[in-house]
Amino acid sequence: MREDVRRLLGELDERQGDIERAAGLLLDTVAADGIVYAAGAGHSLAMVCETFYRAGGLAPVRPLWDPEVLPLTGALRSSAVEREPGRGRALVEAAAPTSSDLLVVFSTSGRNPYPVEIASEGLARGVPVIAVTSLPASAQASDRSGTRLADHATVVLDTGVPPGDVVHPQGAPRTAAVSTVLGAYLWSSVLAALDGLATERGIALPLWTSANVPGGDERNAELIARYSARIPELTRGL
Repeated sequence: MREDVRRLLGELDERQGDIERAAGLLLDTVAADGIVYAAGAGHSLAMVCETFYRAGGLAPVRPLWDPEVLPLTGALRSSAVEREPGRGRALVEAAAPTSSDLLVVFSTSGRNPYPVEIASEGLARGVPVIAVTSLPASAQASDRSGTRLADHATVVLDTGVPPGDVVHPQGAPRTAAVSTVLGAYLWSSVLAALDGLATERGIALPLWTSANVPGGDERNAELIARYSARIPELTRGL
């Protein structure tokens, strides 16, 4: 398994051009004082969590999600919901992102209506879209929407996750899913590229500091004040 994961990580490193293009879209959004909307369903919600309120992550990120697509609230229901036409489109309509904003849509298979509609509706509104998906997995996934997430993106970040997600044992894989590992590594690579581009352009990135280091809460308070009106999830429940 370790060899498979290392190989897949190495292949991600070879797609630096796509990573740089994604970082450029993120920097344009930050420079325009826009919001990055992060969407996903099922276990791809783990990647939405990686983008939102994360130490070292961008502050202007808002999770875009329907609570029913979270497996913890009902596993079988979550699978059914992301296959329902109309849910993804309604979510974007309610959020009403603008061309100054950015959509990042995570979906390994990229074949269910929910992520496909989010991306296609975003593009229809003039919002750039970064699709984080697996082209190999999408090519073999069940077609439930007529198109793929990758068909509705400004930039496609291919995680290279194999069909079925699992890599162990070799030859007849049945366990050891890798989509979260590869997705988190890819997103961190995008953030590293973003930092480099921002330095070149003299732009100070609004980044979260870990709340568990001295001064973290104080540094984050300014970002909370700056973005909470547009990202209600930052202060919801207080």
